[in-house]
Amino acid sequence: MEPRLPRAAAAPPPPRPAGSAHAWPPARPLTHPVSHRTAALREAAKRPGGAWGRRGAMNRLGRKASETLIEMAPSADDDIAVLTKFKLLQSEGEESNGPLCETLSTAGSEVPSSSEQGLSSTETTLLIPDRQVIDKRHQSKDSIFFRDGVRRIDFVLSYVDDLNKEWEKKLERRKEFESNLQKAGLELETEDKKESEDGKIYFVKIHAPWEVLITYAEVLNIKVPIKENDIPSMVENPLDCMLTPFRLPEKVMHPEPDYFTAPFSKEKQELYLINDESTFFSPSMRNRIVNYILTRCPYGTEEGKKKFGIKRLLNNGTYSAAYPLHDCQYWKKASDPNCDNERYTLYMEWARFLRFYKEQPLDLIRKYYGEKIGIYFAWLGFYTEMLFLAAVVGVICFLYGLFTMDENMSSKEICDPAIGGEIIMCPLCDRECEYWRLNTTCESSEYSHLFDNVATLFFAIFMGIWVTLFLEFWKRRQARLKYEWDLVDFEEEQQQLQLRPEYEAKCTQKKKNPVTQEMEPYLPLTSQAVRFCISGTTVLFWVSLIIASMIAVIVYRLAVYAAFASLMENAQTLQPISGLLTPQLATSVTASCLNFVIIMILNFIYERIAIWITDMEIPRTHMEYENRLTMKMFLFQFVNYYSSCFYVAFFKGKFVGYPGAYTYMFNRWRNEECDPAGCLIELTTQLTIVMAGKQIWGNIQEAIVPWICNWWGRRKARNNPENLYSRWEQDHDLQTFGALGLFYEYLEMVIQFGFITLFVASFPLAPLLALMNNILEIRVDSWKLTTQYRRPVAAKAHSIGVWQEILNGMAILSVVTNAFIVAFTSDMIPRLVYYYAYSESDNSPMSGYINNSLSVFLISDFPERNKPKTNTENFVICRYRDYRYPPDHEKKYLHTMQFWHILAAKLAFIIIMEHVVFIVKFFVAWMIPDVPADVKAKIKREKYLTQKILHEYELEKLKERLGQGDKRATEKEFIATEGRMELSRAM
Repeated sequence: MEPRLPRAAAAPPPPRPAGSAHAWPPARPLTHPVSHRTAALREAAKRPGGAWGRRGAMNRLGRKASETLIEMAPSADDDIAVLTKFKLLQSEGEESNGPLCETLSTAGSEVPSSSEQGLSSTETTLLIPDRQVIDKRHQSKDSIFFRDGVRRIDFVLSYVDDLNKEWEKKLERRKEFESNLQKAGLELETEDKKESEDGKIYFVKIHAPWEVLITYAEVLNIKVPIKENDIPSMVENPLDCMLTPFRLPEKVMHPEPDYFTAPFSKEKQELYLINDESTFFSPSMRNRIVNYILTRCPYGTEEGKKKFGIKRLLNNGTYSAAYPLHDCQYWKKASDPNCDNERYTLYMEWARFLRFYKEQPLDLIRKYYGEKIGIYFAWLGFYTEMLFLAAVVGVICFLYGLFTMDENMSSKEICDPAIGGEIIMCPLCDRECEYWRLNTTCESSEYSHLFDNVATLFFAIFMGIWVTLFLEFWKRRQARLKYEWDLVDFEEEQQQLQLRPEYEAKCTQKKKNPVTQEMEPYLPLTSQAVRFCISGTTVLFWVSLIIASMIAVIVYRLAVYAAFASLMENAQTLQPISGLLTPQLATSVTASCLNFVIIMILNFIYERIAIWITDMEIPRTHMEYENRLTMKMFLFQFVNYYSSCFYVAFFKGKFVGYPGAYTYMFNRWRNEECDPAGCLIELTTQLTIVMAGKQIWGNIQEAIVPWICNWWGRRKARNNPENLYSRWEQDHDLQTFGALGLFYEYLEMVIQFGFITLFVASFPLAPLLALMNNILEIRVDSWKLTTQYRRPVAAKAHSIGVWQEILNGMAILSVVTNAFIVAFTSDMIPRLVYYYAYSESDNSPMSGYINNSLSVFLISDFPERNKPKTNTENFVICRYRDYRYPPDHEKKYLHTMQFWHILAAKLAFIIIMEHVVFIVKFFVAWMIPDVPADVKAKIKREKYLTQKILHEYELEKLKERLGQGDKRATEKEFIATEGRMELSRAM
């Protein structure tokens, strides 16, 4: 029998042209794996009773209908036999599921025998005596290949063979599952538990041979190179030389050559630039293909239902883990020259904090982790770059407030003993609180000016325009990545047509898909309605729970204010800081901290509830699943994180009534009043505590917790020699990134985006805090992904998905919230109205503003419920923050005309600001196209060339068929193909 030879490979791909578009794994000058097998077979054939054996002799005697392919696994000891499996290859006219080759390491093993595994009669098993042990040092344990050193490990399954009551059921599941994996063409190699570091875990290594890869590459519409990219590169910017310190080496930034690509087809293999079958599909593509098979592979029937998918087997404990391998250790290169060492490169150039000022190697991230993770880091990096501009403007506005503090007439009058010291304010709570002098809030009024000044208005308008620029420029950046990463036609192929395995398993009814015209499972409308009702009710319940917790915090603020007021009034130790730490500030800080703790607790519980109800809805596709979960989680966290800020910004101090007619919550607790200098400083305090606390806690969760867990799990392994700690064991001891790992990263950043847009008018330094956090976030995320987590399964994504719509919605809402904050929370509009309409001094227009903004109340008009217990100084009147007529006026305690003037000015300001910002936003969005002109041209050029190449290929095939006398290849078909080529050129 002539051994199978590799088919003719295309010429080696040319070097990567500068500025080209699509990337592809560069061909490595490795020997084709088939050549290794061929040499082993020829060598074995020379020995009597060797690998060819009797069956090989039979084939050499003239058996033409089929051939026998025998896989030999190398061993360190010639005396040790290995389990070798044989398979009769089908003839060319028959269908095949791919090779069923499996090499098992069975030294001292408890792996079931061939008969237990259900092996066919064509398979032969040679068992290894129990007393013989394979020398684990015969091959580098850091290797990512099977023991033959040729076949790459594309996926690893692990399990613990615990002898509990479900042991037999799990064993049967594993037998059936692994048998079906073999029938699908995958090759398996099992590492016995005695060879694992702890002596308890079996590892099943999976390799996808060429036949499987090309089959599923066609199923998944994976695009592969067909021609060198000939589009010239863009003209370099002369200012790029200034960015040299921030650049990474070209090999790191662009690790792959660039080509025009087309979806893979088994019938047109010679069309593609295949130089080496072992490296043609990158490791991320290979593990994506294997994961696709694993998620759909059946393992039996239970309770009358067909069961399938590795996810179910992981959930029921049949397997303990399933993961692809990292290619090497992150702190040093692999000893195997065939390893790419991309993990090491990512760690050295990207995942270390000392590289925080360097650009991200997005192409390498995409190649190693897949497009979905690559697009996240591209978005996070772009968001961080845009934050730099917002942070600079925010710092300038803050410095303006800092430098003009001494010019603030309002704080001067409050701090002046002759003005603020003589103004007696009404008590801030009933009975327990006393009358107080206005100058006791001197320090807080001065600090309030840092954020409540003219620059606040400018910054609110600027951020409304900034968020539009950010979203529009991101669309352009995303469109460029979409083209460069070959994702232009991805959405329909991948996200809309592929069903989730869970959907296929749970939906027993079927109907014809109008797109594919094939029968597929579906969920009846009545079942969908019931599930959505349950889901919606659950979400509303938890949102109501958040609102209830916020009300509880408000009650806490109302209840403890009197206690703080009494404590600070009587405690002599607090006298030195009584001016800075007022009862209002103490209440606000403690309430904010309490609110943050409640937020974290509710988040922890709701995350699990949201996943449960989303699973219950049984979404049809992975995209639908992520979108539904995203909306549930975002809605919850939006209310959870922002409700307290909305309360302080828009409700606190707005519905307090006036002395003698206060409004009460639940007819018991008197509503809070704002500081005479305004509520903006309290909103700033609330925003700072929640935002900073969330970022600090998030970094602890993301970095420290995984590190501690991994350190705890590696304690014993570190005591063993490195060559006894295999690559699959090292990765097994790492944390699992999980299918929702990226979802939580997006959610964290989008919540942060809300803090710096919805309430930024109250805190111009919020973008600076976000910028510093994100610089750290990029390196923390890259560090944990590269060093602390198993390699995630590669997945495709052409955009940030539903998060784009959420960001757009928040951008529009931010204009409204900031307009209301400037109008109703800050004191800017009342001051402007006083400046232009009520000022009595030409030399100092703002003098007298504080006295004008405080109304007079006659203390004798206090009801018994409100009157303080003591009035030692026999005050007759007290002042309160409002615009009402004095007690001696005929319209006693009614609102003055100035109140209505200010209200009209506030409403007019909101309308004007919103319209101005929205007009600018829409004009900017209209001016900036979503797709750059050069990218549009490249997409058209690539489509044209791809069609041309495919048409020329079909024309050549027709010519060959006509030359060979194929009756099916008619002359009319030839003419039609030529006509299609001409039409393509014309278009």
